Amino acid sequence: MEAQSSRVIAGIDIGSLTADAVIMEGAKLLAHAILPTGANSETAARRAYTEALAAAGLRESDVSSVGATGYGRVSVSFASRVVTEITCHAVGARWRFLDARTVIDVGGQDSKVIRMGDDGRVEDFAMNDKCAAGTGRFLEVMAKSLETRIDLLAELARGSLTDVRINSTCTVFAESEVVALVAGGTPKQDIIRGLHESVADRIYGMVRRLRGAAPFVMTGGVAKNAGIVQALASRLRAEVLVPEEPQIIGAVGAAIMSGAVNCER
Repeated sequence: MEAQSSRVIAGIDIGSLTADAVIMEGAKLLAHAILPTGANSETAARRAYTEALAAAGLRESDVSSVGATGYGRVSVSFASRVVTEITCHAVGARWRFLDARTVIDVGGQDSKVIRMGDDGRVEDFAMNDKCAAGTGRFLEVMAKSLETRIDLLAELARGSLTDVRINSTCTVFAESEVVALVAGGTPKQDIIRGLHESVADRIYGMVRRLRGAAPFVMTGGVAKNAGIVQALASRLRAEVLVPEEPQIIGAVGAAIMSGAVNCER
């Protein structure tokens, strides 16, 4: 599965929270854009694509193919190819880490684990799309309850001195636990660390059920939280690799698939 190196290709990943677009020349990433999805997936896709093109200094006529993926992929009317998220995250992970065997993608409202063979083909996958627990939305709700920003969670958790267990796997009940802990005087940093451990436990359970093997690659917005990455690595007893920009890996996979030779849709 190889992209034609002389062609400029594009990929768009429409998620529940963000629209991610990349511009590539063969396997080389030229530019990317990450914007809120908002209420209209088509509009978000167009805006992200336009911004990525501008960052690359290119026009639409310079692009030979556009791949679309994500939950809103069917709304990208200008895409030349539509590909499932599972395939795109597997391809994108192998683009960055050639030996990747298991992809852990945790996005705004769902999480998925993808197991690949030595050749990079998807062997099996599992998804948690019925509940927001363990996702970016879960962390947003908890950050709000703790009156802090989601991007500060990892930094605050580093100051934790005491283990705190968050037992609920449901976002609503977990929020009630957090409120009770705050009312009881539990330090905020200990609660946040407990939340990170809870998310890591949930993801680890999915990896075990799928019999995932190293090397592990984590993608999606939650991969930017170093506290969760560290907690997950501890459970897996293995390094968890994180791309420089984990949110665009699905879009990278979509771009590569759009320009791939002899690939099935």
